[in-house]
Amino acid sequence: MNTIITIGRQFGSGGREIGQKLAENFGIKYYDKELLSRAAKESGFCEEMIQNHDERPTNSFLYNLVMDTYSFGYNSSFVDMPISHKVFLAQFDTIKKIASEGPCVIVGRCADYALQDYQNCLNIFIHSDEKFKVKYIMNRFDDITTEQKAIDMMNKKDKQRQSYYNYYTSKKWGRADNYDLSINSSILGIDGTVKLITQFVEDFENR
Repeated sequence: MNTIITIGRQFGSGGREIGQKLAENFGIKYYDKELLSRAAKESGFCEEMIQNHDERPTNSFLYNLVMDTYSFGYNSSFVDMPISHKVFLAQFDTIKKIASEGPCVIVGRCADYALQDYQNCLNIFIHSDEKFKVKYIMNRFDDITTEQKAIDMMNKKDKQRQSYYNYYTSKKWGRADNYDLSINSSILGIDGTVKLITQFVEDFENR
């Protein structure tokens, strides 16, 4: 096994659970929240700060103004960067270090973009229909007691992930041609989706 698997996912599609099961199947490391702890340790940022900016872009006028300045080359000093951009770069560096250490599963955090030059990387996106996601969210979170609360949470989280991904990668989150495989987990269920991806990875390894 020499493949790095990145997983982008809609909230409630089971992407996190699918990633965990894939890592177990292949006997490789799994990174989701674990990536944040490592990024904090290696960058010197406190973990709480990393978590507060995790997959959440800032859209303030000041931030965009600063970013425009960087794009035109007026100032490239890391010291003057907005904290959200520093956090992204810290995660970006950590993802590359993790990938250089061997095969693993990395969930979210624009990992597909960070590792776009890696030939041994498979980028997967997990999506589902609304009914599946609502049920999954309500089963996972005890405080989500109604379908509407689940829908509101799902829409909020996906909007954050989409904005974060689109902002930092210049690509479109969830668009099929950005990934090697895009799967509707509500068709096969969690275990069926894991089985399908496992076969896909094995075929990729044996090609």
